[in-house]
Amino acid sequence: MEFLPQQNRKGAGDAVANQILATGKHVVIIGGGDTGADCLGTSHRHKAASIQQFEIMPMPPPDRAPHTPWPLWPLQLRVESSHEEGGVRDWSLATTCFTGDERGNVKKLHAVRVGPPPKFEAISGSEFTLDADLVLLAMGFTGPVRAGLIEQLAVKLDARGNVATDESYMSSVPGVFVAGDMRRGQSLVVWAIAEGRKAAEGVNEFLAEKA
Repeated sequence: MEFLPQQNRKGAGDAVANQILATGKHVVIIGGGDTGADCLGTSHRHKAASIQQFEIMPMPPPDRAPHTPWPLWPLQLRVESSHEEGGVRDWSLATTCFTGDERGNVKKLHAVRVGPPPKFEAISGSEFTLDADLVLLAMGFTGPVRAGLIEQLAVKLDARGNVATDESYMSSVPGVFVAGDMRRGQSLVVWAIAEGRKAAEGVNEFLAEKA
């Protein structure tokens, strides 16, 4: 929320005080989505010393995954122009902590390799550290918070940690319906609106059968 807007303002010709620059720095981008790719491209423009981009999710397949056929949004590896310019991409990694100097500047990133979602369990013996002068947080939505309602209801989750539903948008618990980000993961608001309407139809049919 700071790094990219500052660069946009500078690109528009505005004066930017105290701009965050990647120039000559070891940059680590946490997050493998579109925002992370934008951070990567901007870091290239700044001529960073090195750039690494981490993602907690497993590496997607090179081609569309069979369980995401059209018209679903395909699960597959995407290579943006910023990736083609360079940098190191890695998957199934979780940051555990940062260490820095006496002035409060970050100098090291500590991470560990993790297993698949939804648990992302740390893999013993896979811990490592690397130089990091600038850390850019571009983390997205990895699934609904399970502590609380989801655990209390004991609804089933899909492979990505979202609440699994049938074609009527009902979860594994009869009478509990789910739509939007909780069902499909992070997406556009138009999908949330459309799914909300479809879930409402499912609720209506469910109640009509009970009447």
